[in-house]
Amino acid sequence: QGVSRPSVYHAAVVIFLEFFAWGLLTTPMLTVLHETFSHHTFLMNGLIQGVKGFLSFFSAPLIGALSDAWGRKSFLLLTVFFTCAPIPLMRISPWWYFAMISVSGIFSVTFSVIFAYVADVTQEHERITAYGLVSATFAASLVTSPAIGAYLSASYGDNLVVLVATLVAVVDICFILIAVPESLPEKMRPASWGASISWEQADPFASLKRVRKDSTVLLICITVFLSYLPEAGQYSSFFLYLRQIIGFGSASIAAFIAVVGILSIVAQTVFLGILMRSIGNKNTVLLGLGFQILQLAWYGFGSQSWMMWAAGAVAAMSSITFPAISALVSRNAESDQQGVVQGIITGIRGLCNGLGPALYGFIFFLFHVELNELPPDQTSGKKAMQDPIDEVTIIPGPPFLVGACIVLLAFLVTLFIPEHSKASSTRKHSNSISSTLSNNLYRSSEEDIEPLLQDSSV
Repeated sequence: QGVSRPSVYHAAVVIFLEFFAWGLLTTPMLTVLHETFSHHTFLMNGLIQGVKGFLSFFSAPLIGALSDAWGRKSFLLLTVFFTCAPIPLMRISPWWYFAMISVSGIFSVTFSVIFAYVADVTQEHERITAYGLVSATFAASLVTSPAIGAYLSASYGDNLVVLVATLVAVVDICFILIAVPESLPEKMRPASWGASISWEQADPFASLKRVRKDSTVLLICITVFLSYLPEAGQYSSFFLYLRQIIGFGSASIAAFIAVVGILSIVAQTVFLGILMRSIGNKNTVLLGLGFQILQLAWYGFGSQSWMMWAAGAVAAMSSITFPAISALVSRNAESDQQGVVQGIITGIRGLCNGLGPALYGFIFFLFHVELNELPPDQTSGKKAMQDPIDEVTIIPGPPFLVGACIVLLAFLVTLFIPEHSKASSTRKHSNSISSTLSNNLYRSSEEDIEPLLQDSSV
């Protein structure tokens, strides 16, 4: 089945098409969100994304374990189909569209299966390069698609954008059905489809229970939680915030995504390596957290479009934080514990994907940052809505300032992480932990694209 032998390129095409389809909908989704929830828009957006994140966190280990038993292709088809299923509903029934987005969180773990697919078809020394290719493909899809979607929306209307996105999703599903070969060797699969899956394999909290076994890993996990919680909330609401409160037009939002995306790729591929060699692993994490604090504070106090652009450049530099944390985890764990501790970090990020959006939505609601009207799209880069900014002149974006305070706590925790401490206390448990958690390492969300997370997935 499939075209040619299984390869990394099959996985890259699947990821590109899925996220290209969703990227096209950036502009129409902001409009539909406001029209459907004209009151408490930010709160409802946070709840929708929060439910999706929680469902992904709970379902990821089970889907990963099942893909180990039944193969990758069927679960690639399942995750892509249900993740893209809400797209045509945007113009048919907005209420069903948002309901389906929430429920689709159960299957929104395509990256977990993709990383497992890549691990099946690569040798260990090739895996970092392969993950980098998949990650770059993901970034490229999100750099280009919002701009294309904004152009089509302005020229031909939202209906055409939704139609094109639906067709791209259908092409992705057909590509999996026809062209993607199965990557899991037959000998690694059980004899029957009725093979049992243990509760420990499906337990999303299993890896989190191991955190307390080592103080260094515990400090790193706290850092990850405190730094990624605001980031997850920001991802869920920031483009809505730019459109509705700051007054960005569709073209400006698309350009913002493209510029920050390109700068982030440069930061992670060029500056990250230089910083790791020059100032060390831990100091690189501290620098990234410092940029994140500055970025969130700037977003919180900024009320002009130029402030958002300047803060976006800082946000690109803050993207070095999590790759540096992944490397720090690797250096602070024994060789036989690499997969286990990386799985723990992945689980915490999945938990943040549920908590972060709900937190931001609640804070917007708490500070009465509401929307009175939809700003005209022609006012690209200008402050179209005067009322919300005039009412809250000092702090236009309260959640971002709360996020800056949370990241400051992460910065303080990081100061206590040793630079070169090996997690010796977990060595005696390596066999039992590895066997218990070997199938829980696929836990991931749409934002978990760092190669290190799945380096020991087979």
